[in-house]
Amino acid sequence: MKKIGKSTFFIVLALILLFSASAVIGLDFQKGDNVSPLINGVDDIRLGIDIQGGVDVTFAPSGDYDATEAQLDAATEIIKTRLVSLGINDSEVYSDEKSDRIIVRFPWQAGESNFDPEAAVKELGETAELTFRKGSEYDTDADGKAIPKGDIVIGGKDVKEAEPLTQLNDDGEYEYVVKLTLNDSGKEAFASATAALAGSSTPISIWMDETMISAPSVNEAITGGEAYITGDFTYDSAKSLASKINSGALPFKMETSSFKTISPTMGEGSLDAVLLAALIAFICIAIYMIVLYRLPGVVAVIALTGQIAGSVAVVSGWFGFMNSSTLTIPGIAGIILAAGMGVDANVITGERIKEELRSGKSLDSAIKIAYKKAFSAILDGNVTNIIVAIVLMGAFGVPTSFFSKILNSTIFFAFGATAEGVVYSFGFTLLAGVIFNFIMGVFAARLMVTSLSKFKCFKNRKLYGGDAA
Repeated sequence: MKKIGKSTFFIVLALILLFSASAVIGLDFQKGDNVSPLINGVDDIRLGIDIQGGVDVTFAPSGDYDATEAQLDAATEIIKTRLVSLGINDSEVYSDEKSDRIIVRFPWQAGESNFDPEAAVKELGETAELTFRKGSEYDTDADGKAIPKGDIVIGGKDVKEAEPLTQLNDDGEYEYVVKLTLNDSGKEAFASATAALAGSSTPISIWMDETMISAPSVNEAITGGEAYITGDFTYDSAKSLASKINSGALPFKMETSSFKTISPTMGEGSLDAVLLAALIAFICIAIYMIVLYRLPGVVAVIALTGQIAGSVAVVSGWFGFMNSSTLTIPGIAGIILAAGMGVDANVITGERIKEELRSGKSLDSAIKIAYKKAFSAILDGNVTNIIVAIVLMGAFGVPTSFFSKILNSTIFFAFGATAEGVVYSFGFTLLAGVIFNFIMGVFAARLMVTSLSKFKCFKNRKLYGGDAA
């Protein structure tokens, strides 16, 4: 308590306002003609099928290829993983074994300049077989597609992880590259091949399906288990290539047998109606909290603003270590439900402060004891929501997601995989909102209330719901 000074309120307030503004507005970084998001904002959020409509596409094996049930299942899971790597978790992907078809539905946003649904469909259906080969010579088939001649050094199965990053080129300028971390088999094969080619005129060519990305010369043996793919990459293209490598190659070549757009399931005005209702509810809650709890009510409104901004930031990909997510109507419901838990936390604390003041405690003691007593009740209520959110994300997320790996191996192993994005979206936003409830509604709110109580003008007990001193 003694460590919390008068300036703490203004510091916390400034941080919440700055964070909230950046979560809404975002920030872009422009280098030449390329624009990359430095901080994602509301405009970077991809909206779900229920809000903005989407794409309905059917994939089939190329030519007369007869895919097995296991191959169709594998291809289905790879497509799900690729969709998630594009920031799309509101999707429907299922296979029809009788007709050898894979049906995919995913959202798109017509006004989004950096998302092309036809390009996304093409990317989903690419075999995405990565190979490093000796030499760069190739033939062409009747369709003009390249057929590399060189022996394969390593392939996608030898790659443990791929990630986009920047590095300095020979001209002293930063460029986007894709870094590959090789597994044990890939590390040994790559070291052996580069040692044999070091100093020779034979390069190692890097291929993605029938496209040669680059063919760098080998100056020395590469034994560190890392390889870099260079080329004329933008941030998006480097990220896309890394995502395809991580998701793995499809077990067979596919072609698009049908492609069409689908209308929003909730209607064109559903988002505006939900947002308007949420805004009206927020204003009513703010008035209620301020009237009933006075100064702690004002702090509660500030904390609630930070909590909602945090939920939006998680969905948009504001945090650099997390990818963006798809926002659906159930996802918005998750944010609103978590905000309700935030209001509940502040109501509990406000009532506790009133009780302690009316029992004769000093202002400082009442605030300290109230937050201590309220925390256990707040913790119990939020932990139950965390458990529900984790179960929903594990049961309805893609098999490669963190919670799915845990729950599918222990609880849901007998039910197979699913990817009902709308349910996952609800669990995702609920979990994010509850976490930010602890950060904003408990921790930040306590700092602000305690700091305000240090000001002489705010020492009046009536401002906290008590009787006049």
